[in-house]
Amino acid sequence: MSEKPNDFYAEQHDVDSRNGEHVRNAAGGEHYEGMSVGKYLATRISSLKPPMDKVENPFKLLCLLNRKQWKFFLCSFLAWTWDAFDFFTVSLTVTDLAETFGKTKKDITWGITLVLMFRSVGAITFGLASDRYGRKWPFVVNNILFIVLEMGTGFCNTYKQFLAVRALFGIAMGGLYGNVAAMALEDCPQKARGIISGMLQQGYAFGYLLATVFARAFVNTTPHGWRPLYWFGSAVPVLIIIFRLFLGETDAYNERVRIRESGDNIGKTFVKEGKIALKKHWTLLIYMVLLMAGFNFMSHGSQDLYPTMLTNQYKFSPNAVTVTQVVANLGAITGGTTIGYLSQTFGRRFSIIIVCILGGALLYPYSFVSNERIMVAAFFEQFCVQGAWGVIPIHLMELSPGSLRAFVVGTSYQLGNLASSASSTIEATIGEKFPLPPKIEANGKKVPRDEYGKVICIFMACVFVYVILLTLLGPERRGRSLDAADDEDLAEAAGPGAVERARHGAIREGSDSDEAKVGGEFNARSNSH
Repeated sequence: MSEKPNDFYAEQHDVDSRNGEHVRNAAGGEHYEGMSVGKYLATRISSLKPPMDKVENPFKLLCLLNRKQWKFFLCSFLAWTWDAFDFFTVSLTVTDLAETFGKTKKDITWGITLVLMFRSVGAITFGLASDRYGRKWPFVVNNILFIVLEMGTGFCNTYKQFLAVRALFGIAMGGLYGNVAAMALEDCPQKARGIISGMLQQGYAFGYLLATVFARAFVNTTPHGWRPLYWFGSAVPVLIIIFRLFLGETDAYNERVRIRESGDNIGKTFVKEGKIALKKHWTLLIYMVLLMAGFNFMSHGSQDLYPTMLTNQYKFSPNAVTVTQVVANLGAITGGTTIGYLSQTFGRRFSIIIVCILGGALLYPYSFVSNERIMVAAFFEQFCVQGAWGVIPIHLMELSPGSLRAFVVGTSYQLGNLASSASSTIEATIGEKFPLPPKIEANGKKVPRDEYGKVICIFMACVFVYVILLTLLGPERRGRSLDAADDEDLAEAAGPGAVERARHGAIREGSDSDEAKVGGEFNARSNSH
């Protein structure tokens, strides 16, 4: 099934023009061409009906990936994990940073906000580079910047230095998501997309888990205070870079390059692809940004100040906070993988809506239980939050125009981050409106306390409602082909016959080499659609 215009009306269920009923199409990527906005909106409820495909054994699905695909997934997972680790180092050391720089916790949360604000710059820059020049070298440059800037954070001596380094760090962090999503998923077997998407996204929760554990290991256990956590964080990307250097490009990207080369000029073809994609799919891109704004408010609103709530409001010990965070992230990892897997059967939108409803029901115990039983609520709340997130990588990949896949996935995600960039600052500011009796330390010092639980509960309730409504109104393209041979935008940009010339050229030029094998795979992949 080829890609077509008006992607905002694309859906897993096509609409029969005679009666408006949804019918299945095995190829995925169906469209609502010529349908009015009113008629489209009228189908939003009926289109939620789960397709109810056969529930596959998850272990058999994982066996569908070959060795090369597993390597790409593992590299993507590790990079995304460390991206999250680096981000959460600040939220886990807010109190220590405030003491070092002589600022309030609210001031330090601007370090979180600046990272979120500048990530969209990195997404645009590295996303376009990845779509034009390949997934490999933009990824390597990204990780080199991680090393330099995370190390630099550990050497900051003033508040201004801290903010400047974190702003630059945001640019580096923003460039990664679209690249790793493309690396992990564009070659992934169609039946395994849901579970691989869920596993990939949980690199975020796993990074949060690692940050929590290593914060206990490194923060205030040496004369250097919080700094060793950041120095440690700068070391791991070295290993990730080495891993990536041993890998090539994905088959899907190589196919796209061959088709571009069969046109007049590879650079001009890429520019044409971009113009065509933006002209045809601009409404869909706006929708994706709005959706990702809700998702980012959902994750940051439920997580960024949660450790602060436990210590400041409920007086949890550092060990109790660590255990609670570990339990919450185990729930997140479980939820993301499970819901991502189930979305392959029940549909992307239906799965997101159900877990958001469940997450809303769990908000009260998540934010108001004041003893160790809060761990149970934290497990299931993060199961729901990250369960919804587990669907997102493949949902965005299937919605995005193939020509700008890394750019669109990464930029929509990071512009959503930009929209939600002040979430922790908003919560901290509102929290100051609900003061609690100060905590008296052993030396008689009074530490201000705020009722963060109430703020998190109200804030997250609003976010869940927003995400449910936007998901309900949006499109879905579960099962869409991600192959370059099925990309109509690319075919239009490269000119008539470009796909056929690329296919036959790959076979002819490498008949006795590894390229012949690649060409054969290209031919088989093209014919399969």
